[in-house]
Amino acid sequence: MATIMTVDDTASMRQMISFTLNSIGHSVIEACDGQDALKLAQGNKVDLVIADINMPNMDGITLVKSLRALPDYRYTPILMLTTESQEAKRQEGRAAGATGWIVKPFNPEQLLNVVKKVLG
Repeated sequence: MATIMTVDDTASMRQMISFTLNSIGHSVIEACDGQDALKLAQGNKVDLVIADINMPNMDGITLVKSLRALPDYRYTPILMLTTESQEAKRQEGRAAGATGWIVKPFNPEQLLNVVKKVLG
């Protein structure tokens, strides 16, 4: 199974995502914001990143750009899991290098289907 990093400033959201992914055997690394995620990314190899957009210290769009600048993360799938649903934000995420977009609140089955799709 895959190693997946979840990045969200809300502990309960990280726990819900982790629980959902752990339930089918994935291993999860949790980060509380973009800066934390960037540090963890440099010490771990992950197969997928799931990040919120609106976070303190470093937002999700900046995180995507920062990860894409690292050779190990140039092609790693990055999903945005956010309350943001405007097309302009989606385009900004795509331009930064995000692979996909899931709007909160999400259904655990929907999350697992998207994860399965991007991991192949």
